[in-house]
Amino acid sequence: MTANIITLARLFLTFLIITLFGKNISIDTSAVITIVLIFILDAVDGYVARRTHTTSLFGAVFDIAADRIIENVFWIYFAVNDIIHLWMPIVVLTRGFMTDAIRSFALSENKTPFEMMDRKWTQALTSSRVSRFLSGASKMCAFCAMALCLMLQSYELFPEYLETIQNGTHILAITAVVICLLRGVPVLMDGITHIQPAQKHHISS
Repeated sequence: MTANIITLARLFLTFLIITLFGKNISIDTSAVITIVLIFILDAVDGYVARRTHTTSLFGAVFDIAADRIIENVFWIYFAVNDIIHLWMPIVVLTRGFMTDAIRSFALSENKTPFEMMDRKWTQALTSSRVSRFLSGASKMCAFCAMALCLMLQSYELFPEYLETIQNGTHILAITAVVICLLRGVPVLMDGITHIQPAQKHHISS
């Protein structure tokens, strides 16, 4: 239960940031720090669940659903504010819809999203600690850079460095999108093995 509360806290902090961002420079600075906290808590909730032996299918699905909401909110928010190109959230959302649709077939077999990965290399790309760290770190850095860039634009701070920061932000954002896509490919590939049995069961029933 504690792990799920941490996940709920991450959601709350995300919507709090979106609601308060742009009010004043102190709040915006705190928001950048809070984005880091949100991604740190993403690792903490899983650790707490394993430590307290409270891992569950619901917890795994809820954690991924929360990740989707948090990431999509940030991608859309910064695209709407012209910090990143619109194609970025479109690509990320499309990838998320496709992988989660495929994962639903694994759930019908009572398998968590990560348990559905059948091959070692697909497991390494999606569920290994290195893969998950790189994914989380890339998004955290990208969103923090986006928030910083928006803050500098809004308050006209350090205009001589703004273009450099904008270029760096786009590099971080593109990196996060690429990693997101790379981690989605194995899900699509292994997902076929779970779709086929589900189709046969649907036809026979």
